[in-house]
Amino acid sequence: MNIYKQAICEQMRKFSEDPKVVFLGQQVASETFYDTLAGIPIERRIEMPVAEDFQMGLSIGLSLQGFLPISIYQRMDFLPRAMDQIVNHLNLLEEASRGMYKPRVIIRTTIGTKVPFDVGIQHSQDLSKLMTVACKFKVFKCETETDINNSYDFARLTDKSVLIIEKQELY
Repeated sequence: MNIYKQAICEQMRKFSEDPKVVFLGQQVASETFYDTLAGIPIERRIEMPVAEDFQMGLSIGLSLQGFLPISIYQRMDFLPRAMDQIVNHLNLLEEASRGMYKPRVIIRTTIGTKVPFDVGIQHSQDLSKLMTVACKFKVFKCETETDINNSYDFARLTDKSVLIIEKQELY
């Protein structure tokens, strides 16, 4: 296992030590998401259908109930499907409720690889700039294992939502 992927696995393990953390997304229960959730109990994973906006809405709702959801979107290309929830709810709920509700969601996504196997134009877009403009919270784009560790350490310590963008070609 390379050091980039190893850093991700270790960070997911650290998050799993917190009983409030749940992992949700497509294929998280089957451990097919590049095995980055290996060793995390299946009861801490919520398998989602192809419904990105629903997934983000559920993540926000879980957050408001005291959980810390790590909402995993395997391909960044499909994260814009969740933009209504991100822009109009996750971004604004604290302000709209005058501080009464403070949702905290960690969004984990990847830029698909083109090497050694090209996953196609609809699975490898880099929408980092769009997300940086759209999100009122911190957005990290991870190019090294140090970036992985710094971004997930920040996400663990902050009381705000965070978006972390990984690069599949580095797995």
